[in-house]
Amino acid sequence: MPHLAGKRILLGVTGGIAAYKVCDWVRELGRDGAVVTVVMTAAATRFVTPLTFAALSGQEVHTDLFDAARPPLAHIELAAAADLIVIAPATANTIARLAHGLADGLLSTVVLAAQAPVVVFPAMNSAMYAHPATQDNLRRLAAHGTSVIAPAHGAMACGSEGPGRLPPWPAAR
Repeated sequence: MPHLAGKRILLGVTGGIAAYKVCDWVRELGRDGAVVTVVMTAAATRFVTPLTFAALSGQEVHTDLFDAARPPLAHIELAAAADLIVIAPATANTIARLAHGLADGLLSTVVLAAQAPVVVFPAMNSAMYAHPATQDNLRRLAAHGTSVIAPAHGAMACGSEGPGRLPPWPAAR
């Protein structure tokens, strides 16, 4: 995608099984000429290691709001440096936190401090996705100007089928 060449994309990875798919997204974004900085929630690091994203992006991966090796206002710097913020997979937990303005982790504080457009890609169990609280939170995010990309339909890791799958990056374009 030529319009991504030279763009600084902050990619927020949250703690869902679909986190492994985002590894391919980082590679594709890099091929499109984007500079990708990854911010992972603690739960995301249980699915994919920061080292994997560092190797794929060629950039430092950020995981902790209170990292002693980073400046105390790293969340402000990360937010200011982004041309676009993409959150994938966006779990129900992260969606709820963002929808209600909770600033209790690095990713949520970056999003609150950001002036760049934010795009979330919900990915979770179909029942969780369809739950009225999740749907309310998605509407709230959209009302705040966040772009919400509907998940793909298909088989889930839990064995159920329905909406909730994270699409491959080319389909997300």
